[in-house]
Amino acid sequence: MNIKVTVLVQKEDNWYIAKCIENGVASQGKTIEESISNLREALELYYEDTTPENINVPTFLTTMEIRL
Repeated sequence: MNIKVTVLVQKEDNWYIAKCIENGVASQGKTIEESISNLREALELYYEDTTPENINVPTFLTTMEIRL
């Protein structure tokens, strides 16, 4: 079974942090690619013995600008 998840990647100091929006699982790496690869492995372990809930729930992700 394959599922699609929404991933947010942010740089913190010398690391890239990849986080799954749907379940909060996160991982890190020295590059964007490494952080995503590590997150993929973490998610496979997370879902190893369970079926994801709400597989078809759409996630809306956007940006916004605020005045400072």
